[in-house]
Amino acid sequence: MLAVGDIAPATEMATDTDRFSLAPHDGKKMVIFFFPRADTSGCTKESSQFSDLIEDFAAAGTEVIGVSKDTPQKQAKFRAKHDLKCHLGADHDTDICEQFGVWVEKSMYGRTYMGIQRATFVIDANGKIAAVWPKVKVGGHAAEVLAFVKTI
Repeated sequence: MLAVGDIAPATEMATDTDRFSLAPHDGKKMVIFFFPRADTSGCTKESSQFSDLIEDFAAAGTEVIGVSKDTPQKQAKFRAKHDLKCHLGADHDTDICEQFGVWVEKSMYGRTYMGIQRATFVIDANGKIAAVWPKVKVGGHAAEVLAFVKTI
């Protein structure tokens, strides 16, 4: 998993509406939160919390994107169903999850499989990772991230 001080990959991915570049954005900071799957309960809560604070993130000069391995079409349905305001990245045919180190082996009911570890990264205006939450607990997480971005 990428760590504080690492340079974030300056790559691009499809979203539910267009394309999104992870390269530095004209002096803006960036929050990238990785979630396992669109329209599941925890992922919906997390995406909704970031969406509820999207204007506060914008006021702090910060872009917010949630990323999963879902297709752009599934992300579009997710956005529409829950009126989400943040960008939704579709890492369905790229390796962004792997580049960030959140594509990991998981196990449930004795079965092992590959999946996304819920994690959040803050990238500063120069493209460096300023903070990492490697195992996110959803409740209050978006507010915690917002409080951090206001300090950098």
